[in-house]
Amino acid sequence: MGAQRKVAVVTGASQGIGADLVKGFLDRGDLVVANSRSIGPSTSPEQWNVAGDISDPAVAEKVIREAVEKFGRVDTLVNNAGVFVAKPFTEYTEADYARVLSVNLNGFFFVTQQAVKQMLRQNSGHIVNITTTLVGQPLKAVPSALASLTKGGLDAVTRSLAIEYADRGIRVNAVAPGIIRTPMHAPETHAFLAGLHPMGRMGETRDVVDAVLSLDQAGFVTGETLHVDGGAHAGRW
Repeated sequence: MGAQRKVAVVTGASQGIGADLVKGFLDRGDLVVANSRSIGPSTSPEQWNVAGDISDPAVAEKVIREAVEKFGRVDTLVNNAGVFVAKPFTEYTEADYARVLSVNLNGFFFVTQQAVKQMLRQNSGHIVNITTTLVGQPLKAVPSALASLTKGGLDAVTRSLAIEYADRGIRVNAVAPGIIRTPMHAPETHAFLAGLHPMGRMGETRDVVDAVLSLDQAGFVTGETLHVDGGAHAGRW
């Protein structure tokens, strides 16, 4: 009998970085449970899709429960679901505030609680939080207070959970992307956005996938935030 296949759970998995994370885990030979609000059924026996708002505790519980029912375990959770609203601080509305906190914080909190409970039963597991390089290196050209408030919390809790569970076989890391080329960025903005990175280009979704998969294989790494931002975190540009 061959080695047991790893099981990865990816939130925000229907498009962009999330969809490519699912592909990256599948290409590596893993089994995947994918979640997003609008994701449809999977036609692959190696992928199980769970539709629903991950900020809802019932959906978060369902994602992890069905991962265990379908594939037997949860080895990796990637908290990829998130929203970004760039506005001057005084122009954020109550609706903006509620939406960003709901997805970015609730969407992390409830599913991670459920995943950690399962990982404790296994005595092993890995959590990767997708944050943003703007947490440590804000840009005047990209007002992002709500991103800093929420993704900054994920950056801090990465280290807190890494220490809490380091002796229980659970690792916790983060990936902090710069601006990644996805359909949310109109082509006419690409030249400007590329110029915000010292390397002179936007990131690609594959850059983030490579970072997540690398951390997933790095068994002695925990509490780390890996910047995938073309050098933007290193200083002013």
